Amino acid sequence: MKKTSLLWLFASMFFFGLSTTAKADKGMWIMSELNKQNIQRMRELGFKLSIDSLYSLDKPSITRAVVIFGGGCTGITVSNQGLLFTNHHCGFDAIQSQSSVDHDYLRDGFVSQKLEDELPIAGLQVRYLRAIKDVTKEINEAVKDSKDEAERLRKANLAGQKMAVEEQKKLGEHAEVIVEAFYANNAYYMITYDVFKDVRMVFAPPSSIGKFGGDTDNWMWPRHTGDFSVFRVYASKDNKPAEYSKDNVPYRPVYYAAVSLAGVQDKDYAMTIGFPGSTSRYIPSWGIKNRMENSNAPRIEVRGIKQEIWKEAMNADQATRIKYATKYAHSSNYWKNSIGMNRGLERLKVLDRKRAEEAAFGKWAATPNGSAYAGVLDMLQKGYESSGISQRYQTYLAEALYSGAEIPMIGLYADVAATMPARRVDIMEHLKNEVYKDYLPSLDRKVLPAMLKIVKDRLPTELLPDVFKTIDSQYGGDFKAYSDHVFDASAVTSLEKLEALFKLSQDEIVKKTAEDPAVILGKSVNAALGKISGSLRDARTKIDEGNRLYFAGRRIMDSKRQMPSDANFTMRMSYGSVKGYEPNDATWYNYFTTEKGILEKADPKSTEFAVQDDILTLIRKKDFGRYAAKDGHLHIAFLSTNDITGGNSGSPVFDKNGRLIGLAFDGNWEAMSGDIEFEPDLQRTISVDIRYVLWTIDKWGKCPRLINELKLMK
Repeated sequence: MKKTSLLWLFASMFFFGLSTTAKADKGMWIMSELNKQNIQRMRELGFKLSIDSLYSLDKPSITRAVVIFGGGCTGITVSNQGLLFTNHHCGFDAIQSQSSVDHDYLRDGFVSQKLEDELPIAGLQVRYLRAIKDVTKEINEAVKDSKDEAERLRKANLAGQKMAVEEQKKLGEHAEVIVEAFYANNAYYMITYDVFKDVRMVFAPPSSIGKFGGDTDNWMWPRHTGDFSVFRVYASKDNKPAEYSKDNVPYRPVYYAAVSLAGVQDKDYAMTIGFPGSTSRYIPSWGIKNRMENSNAPRIEVRGIKQEIWKEAMNADQATRIKYATKYAHSSNYWKNSIGMNRGLERLKVLDRKRAEEAAFGKWAATPNGSAYAGVLDMLQKGYESSGISQRYQTYLAEALYSGAEIPMIGLYADVAATMPARRVDIMEHLKNEVYKDYLPSLDRKVLPAMLKIVKDRLPTELLPDVFKTIDSQYGGDFKAYSDHVFDASAVTSLEKLEALFKLSQDEIVKKTAEDPAVILGKSVNAALGKISGSLRDARTKIDEGNRLYFAGRRIMDSKRQMPSDANFTMRMSYGSVKGYEPNDATWYNYFTTEKGILEKADPKSTEFAVQDDILTLIRKKDFGRYAAKDGHLHIAFLSTNDITGGNSGSPVFDKNGRLIGLAFDGNWEAMSGDIEFEPDLQRTISVDIRYVLWTIDKWGKCPRLINELKLMK
């Protein structure tokens, strides 16, 4: 609850201001809404189980083994002792938090040979889905008298929050209740989770396995990354969610997944279940154009500059690499995603397809049956086109001085802590545990001038933060000189300095904080962002209303068309097949990779492809045991036609019998437009083969206790 209230505080500060049938395999389907068409298609692809064994919240089912891992990933329960598999990049924060120069678990990996060696991870949580309830009727009743879309959304949010709070009171502190909008704000569900707060790190491969290929191979195929890590959920002695305690015991789950040793073959059934974060499948052409030009393009430019500075420092020093590993991974992942998305949208001519859909909708809306939606397209066009340039400026400013250079945000935290004593303890705790521990002012000092320059170059003078006037008048426009002043004179560049400041009287704290250059910088950036955000309110209202009505109208226009709701980090399933693809003319990618690719790519001079000698020796010996495929090789990764996106990382991939065959960890470069338009001939999910996971645990980690926990099926 503390973290939620803090996030809410800063959110309010920064931004106050063509018909298809069920034969298509695309779709992130809400489990409770699977229909006859879905089930028929699943059967055609090979699915053998009853639907109750797949999804039921009243009895053991596959669904009940799938979890939200941390704040943005998926995991799968694989033993009756709460053992979890997820991706290495999902466990990356946890692995990094336990790493030091002396115990570099990122570089060297981590193996717990007994239960007592498993490491508690402060703040890490796992959520099991408990209940889903349709509350659309209640929300619609609450919003029926709204005068405009902004008020409608506000009332819907308030009504949803009230319902969630009331339900939360009944269930206690170890449950979480949220009300989420679906189908472009045309439906609402109340979702309840059991929250486990004692989660411990059990096993992590070295980055030469878990992150093999680094940024170069990210989003690419062929892939040879063993992207997995292992954790365990602990509970109280009565098997209830509990805060960390040395007396806690491994959690006994309602259901856990069997693990297949059979491997995968071409055209085998493949099914993912997870928590995809966000898609925009029904966004109109004007929205796509905005995304490409005014969000993705600025993000690509700014992050490229920042990451180059970070990478140079990380390559030069091990301690810096450890501190900035997580931040760099998060930044570069979305940076490369944005690059790939723009290329994919252009290459696949998605804008042309969207315009054809809009033309068909416009013709229908001109008929008596569609007359209620006659103005929707015009509303959307005006909303997106009027907001485009402001959105571009907002992205530049936020990317550079909100999530680029770190010191402005730290200054804002310090200002709130100084002026709101009641929040000081929470903010200081956040700064200590989440910010300063992985912060190097010496590196940020190099980043700030570059971020100031890109803002100055890309924003019109009237939208620049006021601090740029100071930079011009007092420092002759020299961004480095100004940056040196900020870091030399500020009391917020370290926890120790800030703690010393807060030992003064309240009057002195307020006075000195108001004069602090980092605080002044942060408040100046915040004010500029607020000004831009305010100018976007009317346009956003048009866009929100237009998107809601556009979706509703399209469902009426083509009532036989299945239109799954956009992803919103709630549980979804996707069904498909194991399958390769043709990225270019005369090129065919096979559906799996083997250990041969690791040996071909391994390069001791590369930070991305270096592999420890002991791992290479194991591979060359070909001691693959029962984890070898029928061809005698160790299969590393495989492709399937499943529909996934961010948040699906760590999602279990199941075979036709509901047995675990892999962990989804990536999409392919050629179809990065998939969040906007699914491309069945081109879009693929990349998953680590579960046999490579088991081989690494068994042969490299020499940790048979974990293998013995699993229910292995041949």
